[in-house]
Formats: sequence, structure tokens, C-alpha cells
Amino acid sequence: MGYRVVVVGATGNVGREMLNILAEREFPADEVAVVASPRSTGTVIDFGDSGRELKVRNIEHFDFSGWDIALFAAGSGPTKDYAPKAAAAGCTVIDNSSLYRMDPDVPLIVPEVNPEAIDLYRKKNIIANPNCSTAQMVVALKPLHDAATIKRVVVSTYQSVSGAGKAGMDELFEQSRNIFVGDPNQPVKFTKQIAFNVIPHIDVFLDDGSTKEEWKMVVETKKILDPSIKVTATCVRVPVFVGHSESINIEFEKEISADEARSILREAPGIMVVDKREDGGYVTPVESVGEYATYISRIREDSTIENGLNLWCVSDNLRKGAALNAVQIAELLGRRHLKKAA
Repeated sequence: MGYRVVVVGATGNVGREMLNILAEREFPADEVAVVASPRSTGTVIDFGDSGRELKVRNIEHFDFSGWDIALFAAGSGPTKDYAPKAAAAGCTVIDNSSLYRMDPDVPLIVPEVNPEAIDLYRKKNIIANPNCSTAQMVVALKPLHDAATIKRVVVSTYQSVSGAGKAGMDELFEQSRNIFVGDPNQPVKFTKQIAFNVIPHIDVFLDDGSTKEEWKMVVETKKILDPSIKVTATCVRVPVFVGHSESINIEFEKEISADEARSILREAPGIMVVDKREDGGYVTPVESVGEYATYISRIREDSTIENGLNLWCVSDNLRKGAALNAVQIAELLGRRHLKKAA
């Protein structure tokens, strides 16, 4: 017998990707419900490439009783209203928003990194999915941390506009078209022009001058991987539709060579190493789209510090950064706790 699964926020980029991945991975679901705001009620959406169509239900009237797992991709506002109701009804919530990530009673999970932490989910019947930029980075850091103990991480991100939702993708497309044809070009979703530009500003500014996106990378890495790791981040929005990239500088307690790191990463779960020191011997964001892996390239030693490495990390942010990680959490939950399906 399989699970009864709800996808909340099913009409958005991440919600649709969750449906695609549930179908692709043949998640053992006997029934799948798609739920969204009242304005989307009655919309028909595809369940991946399965040929099945699902009609969107109104979140305001949906009863979570009798459902096993709810994948939330609805943002912090609706999650705050409906996730506790779902959890109280016995439906385990896997939430993609930032609302519960730093709640000490809610596990923050990347299955390749800290699967054992999921055992704490019963406190609130809620599990948090990390920020997209954090998720791919900790997948890369975990095996290296196990081998040589990471002291400090300096990361610069190059984040695609899909991280800002459909409105971000639309703005990049429209601005690019407007520039070519000479039409007026005013930013709406972003603070400055995103087409043919980069913007060193994601989310709101904090008192120390960092942005909330940068803060998330710091605190989430500590919660998921190790609270003793020092992290500093600069997060930048770039004119790429899908796929986040990161330049990561790592300082270790123990000596580790680039060759050793390359061998370790090749054997690590969820990682694909593409690292040839030649033209095109690395992965770029467009090549990560639609893929499950976190790609690692440009692995090299940093001679300016003791026990230092640099690497390039790329992943499909709608997948590993959001939808895929949520489905992987559901799979892990089933294996460790629910054990309902064969």
C-alpha cells in the first residue's frame, strides 16, 4: 500500500517540479492531491509525464486528515496558516519555505548530509527543506568535512532568476526582449535591471550589511552540517533562468590535496564530478537543468592559506535546491519511519 500525498502550492515553479519528480522517481503514492490558493482552484495540471491530470483544490477548504505527507511549496505566509493544521491532522509536512528552518524543534534536512536528524520530526510533525543555495553547497561540503574537517567557508553565489519565482523568470525574458527592440525597460521584481547585468542583492538587508539570503547560508550550514564551521557568503542574482552556481573556498583543519578531494567527491552521494583542465571541462548552469546531481568542477588547491581548496558547484535550483530535496526527504521519511509502502 502506498502513501497519500498532497502538494501545496502546486501551480508554482517548485510545486510543478515536485509533481514531475514524484512521477519520475515513481514515488509510491496511491493518491496525489494538488492544492493552491482560491484563484487557482479548478486549474488542471499534469502529474509529470505520466499522462495523468490533476485538478487543483482550494487550500482554504482542504482537509488534511487521512493524508500521509504534504509537500509545501507555497511560501511562508500560507505555510504559517496551513502547515500546523496539516501536521495536527496527522499529515507530515515537508516545507520548502524559510519559516521553520531555524526552529530548534524542526529538523532541517539534506538526505545526503544529515539523514539521522529526521528522527526529530515528531516534535511538530514538520520537516524543513533548506534554502536552495545552502542545499547544493552542503552536499559538496559534507564528504570533505568528514575527511579533513572544515574550519571556514567563503562562498560567492551566482543565483538564477527562477529562485525568485515565475515573476523573476518573466522579468528576465521581458527585459531582454525590450532591450533588443528598444522598448522601455523598468525593473519590477528586482531592484535593478537583471538582463545583461548582475545584482549583488538577494532578499532584504540586515543590520550588519549582509542580506538575508547570505545569513541563511551561514546559519543553515551550521544547523545541517556543523555549528563550528565559519561561513561567509556573498549572494548574487545573475541573468540565468535556471541553475545556481557557487564559487567555494574551503579551509580545513587537516591537509587535503585537490586529487584527494576529487576522489572523495566522485564517491559521494548526489555528486557528479566533471573536472578536466581543458576548454569546456567543467559544468555550467544550463547543463544542470533537469538533472538530479550537484556538479563539482574546478577543484584546485589554494596556496594562500594552509589546507585550502577552491571548487565550483552547480545545481538545478528548482530540483536539488527545492523540489528534489523535498521528495528525497519524503523517501527518507518513508524508509525510516512511515514504512507504509513496499
